[in-house]
Amino acid sequence: MENRELGRSGIMVKPFAFGGNVFGWTADEKRSFELLDAFVNEGFDLIDTADVYSRWAPGNKGGESETIIGNWLKRSGKRDKVIIATKVGKPMGDDMKGLSRAYIYKAVEASLKRLQTDYIDLYQSHDDDKDTPLEETMQAFTDLIKEGKVRAVGASNYSADRFKEALKVSMENNLARYETLQPEYNLYDREQYETEYERICLENNIGVITFYSLASGFLTGKYRSEADLQKSARGGGVKKYLNDRGFRTLAALDEVAARYNATPAAVSIAWVMARVGITAPIASATSVQQLNEILQAAKLELSIEAMDKLTDASRY
Repeated sequence: MENRELGRSGIMVKPFAFGGNVFGWTADEKRSFELLDAFVNEGFDLIDTADVYSRWAPGNKGGESETIIGNWLKRSGKRDKVIIATKVGKPMGDDMKGLSRAYIYKAVEASLKRLQTDYIDLYQSHDDDKDTPLEETMQAFTDLIKEGKVRAVGASNYSADRFKEALKVSMENNLARYETLQPEYNLYDREQYETEYERICLENNIGVITFYSLASGFLTGKYRSEADLQKSARGGGVKKYLNDRGFRTLAALDEVAARYNATPAAVSIAWVMARVGITAPIASATSVQQLNEILQAAKLELSIEAMDKLTDASRY
């Protein structure tokens, strides 16, 4: 399995990231440990989380995912086997949000403590903070890198213009730059990334780590009618895909999956992996069986014909 670089950071990762949003939400600590063990045992290494995961779940306050990962790192002793990517910026409580220098320094210490590690491999701005000058944010990240607490930085939920501006500020001020971008991108949700971000990332050698890589589960093929939306807590977010383009995409996925003796989910992830400029799609799983099915994507070498069939069927 190939290694891919996170931008120009020198950090190499396998081409798939486990989404840690499920830890402490739909996967308890025991199940999370099983998933992490299975993920690493299959040769993968990139784990993506955030300080805010999973604050939205009843009874949670944020930090649950990082805490579980930290407990697993301590128990397993596998810190040197994984690349930890976490995020800062989304609201964590009263006045605990944004990308000011003071808050970044407070948040990184809290994340390091929860993760039970001395350093974070990839520290990502979870949301743009237009109230804080980009230079202040990038200076804070630069200092954290110099202090050895962070190896590289990335961004998520930035507009294309603001992301370009951040890169410019870094270059003009000789500061650390965003080495990665985390956009929504999958076989169905293609337009925004392909029309607004793709060229910026290719021209600047930015690593691209995609979220919602399975379109909230739609691309697994589990949801094919409104009746199917009751199948899980996430079903409500799938309704928007139940249209002609969505059904065309599923039909193409079914055909390619049958040809490769794989699941629609694995084929969907394999398509993202094979797109030019993509470093690693993120997906999560709540059972080892589900995870193993998705991980088959890394072994699929889709032909040009298969890629074209999927790209044409999902054309916007």
